Amino acid sequence: MRQMNWIFLTLLLLAGKDAALAQANESGELTAPQAAVGLAHHHAEKEEASLDAKTEKRALQIFLKSIEKEIVSAADAMPADKYGFAPTDGEFKGVRTFGQQVKHLAATNRILAAAALGEEPPPDAGDEVGPEAVRTKAEILDYLRGSFIRLGKAIDAIGNENATVKSSSISPLSATQVTRLALTVESLMHSLNHYGQMVVYLRMNGVVPPASHP
Repeated sequence: MRQMNWIFLTLLLLAGKDAALAQANESGELTAPQAAVGLAHHHAEKEEASLDAKTEKRALQIFLKSIEKEIVSAADAMPADKYGFAPTDGEFKGVRTFGQQVKHLAATNRILAAAALGEEPPPDAGDEVGPEAVRTKAEILDYLRGSFIRLGKAIDAIGNENATVKSSSISPLSATQVTRLALTVESLMHSLNHYGQMVVYLRMNGVVPPASHP
């Protein structure tokens, strides 16, 4: 029913717009009907944009919780003495250790979340490496959980016209292309990419990822 109302309103506005245009005077100034239609059209677009922002934000909040649960549980499932594990055979040579994978994921979350909130990147995130002082499993897990809290704040700010957004050097989006929604989606996509690598590392150490448990 709501969709039908919007369709009807849109058609009404378009019809009114055409009628108003026909009444434009020779000087090119807006007539009263034109101004009224333009104002109504503006308010309709603004309300629709607001509804879309709320829907997008709610959807991302749901995805965030799901992704956070899988990634944090996977990171917690790896024994502490295996956080330094990295495959060395074949194409795996030179890849990050498990702990480095998790720190990199968390650091990227924090960097992109900062940009989405209009803030400077956290200095301790480094070049997506994460703080040098964060080394143990417990410390890395805390850093990871905190990164999802930051990302959650960025998602909560979607639709806030008063909040600024910054471009990020680690994002392919330029300053004219960047949006808060795009940065948060980019961070979630990146997190899932590394989650796949974490799953491989877990399996190689005989650990079944919690998400795969019956």
